[in-house]
Order: sequence, then structure tokens, then C-alpha cells
Amino acid sequence: MAFSSNIYQSQQLDKNSDLSVSNSISTGTSRPFLTWQLIIDWAEEHYRSRTFNKDEKIPARPGLLYLVQKGSIRLTGNAHLKASKSKSLKDNDPLDEAFLGFVGAGQPFELVVQSPFTLQAMAHTDQTTVLWMYWHDLDNWPHFRREVLDAFRYQHQRKLLWLSTLGQRATIDRLYGFLSLLIEEYGEVWVHKNDPNIVLGYYLPWPLTHAQIGSAIGSTRVTVTRLMGKLRMQGLIYVQDDNLICLPNKTE
Repeated sequence: MAFSSNIYQSQQLDKNSDLSVSNSISTGTSRPFLTWQLIIDWAEEHYRSRTFNKDEKIPARPGLLYLVQKGSIRLTGNAHLKASKSKSLKDNDPLDEAFLGFVGAGQPFELVVQSPFTLQAMAHTDQTTVLWMYWHDLDNWPHFRREVLDAFRYQHQRKLLWLSTLGQRATIDRLYGFLSLLIEEYGEVWVHKNDPNIVLGYYLPWPLTHAQIGSAIGSTRVTVTRLMGKLRMQGLIYVQDDNLICLPNKTE
């Protein structure tokens, strides 16, 4: 089975370079520690910080800037559409909730309200801590404000790649491209159990259900399960015992 050429070409991006960009944003290594600590202290002093359990909804409001201090956020959305020409849908019948991506530690996000679409943020892992502020609060930290804008530009670029992946005709191409983009952005090094100096590939540090994957690529849980099996048989992905999805290093 051959994958679409543009999906294959997109996987030839320098993984180490891409991961270094993501990790520099998510871990805060590119910003002075003192600045980040001042922001955390300010948020706690002004009651703008809260820790959430897994799958707990973040009570986000439009017009506010949110920062993930620890853990990860899962963005989801649905649409209430009027399908006047469709007999199978009633007016304002909501579509299934779609998985829209992650926001990792150190990264910003905001929720934009635009009828008929509804977006929401959920804690994807336990003990996820979120800070929030108004945009004008960033005037206190001009350097950090530039970093936030750079992070949003980076997220925009990744969404364009995501749209390119979702435009693939074959479901298995969408699936493989989707997993590749997620792991390129959030992946952690996967090493050999007996020799940590041997890098086997990269893995997504959080579990993702087949239903969530299906909602992201416009497919069903059953189809995702079947195609994941095909990808595993071909050695293109690997699933650890704790259901973490891995991309092995390509062999020449």
C-alpha cells in the first residue's frame, strides 16, 4: 500500500528541528525563568490560576488569553448547522464533537466564539494547571507578549499542515498524517528499554482514544481501529502497553 506523495513528503521534515521548536515553546527554555515565575506569581496573586482534573472542562471565556502552566489541554468543537435541504438533520442539530488538537505546557490558547460553532477546552491529563489574563495584562511583560504572538503564529502554521493532511482522500493517509503531525509537535523521545542511548523513535506522551482520532479525521472509531492495525503491521506505528502511540525511526 502506498501513501499519497504529499503526505510522504511532509514526513521528510527534519523531526529533530521540528521538535526543538515545539519544545522551546512548551518548556519555556527560550524565556527567562524569572519572567515566567513572575507571571505565575501574578496569576496566583490575582486568583487567575486553577488546577483541573482529567476531562474537566475549562471555563474559558472569549476575549481572555489562557496559558497552560502544567499538563495539557484538549480542544474540541462542534457546530449547530441548519441543514434545510437535508431530511436526515433537523434545524440546529449539533454535529458530533470533534477533536481539534492539544495545547501543551507553556503554550497559550484562546477560544473564539463564532456562530454556529462552539469551541471548548478540556484538561487532557490530571493536575493540569491553567493561567488566564486579559491581553492588556501582557503589557507588563513586553518580551513575553512577543513570545505569545510567536507561539500563536507557530500554531497557525501547524493548523495549515493539519488542513493539508485532512484533505487527503484516503482515510489511512489522513490517519497517518494526523498522527505524524501530533507526534512531531508534542512527541517525546522513545528509547530502548535496555539501552537508553538507542533512540527508537518518538511517542505521543498522552493517550488518545480511537473515537477522538476518528472525530479529528472525519472517520469512525471502528475504521480507526482497523487502520491502526494495518499501520502497526507495516511497522509505521507502534503502540506501547499504556496506549501511547509511537512513530519509529525510519530505516534506510
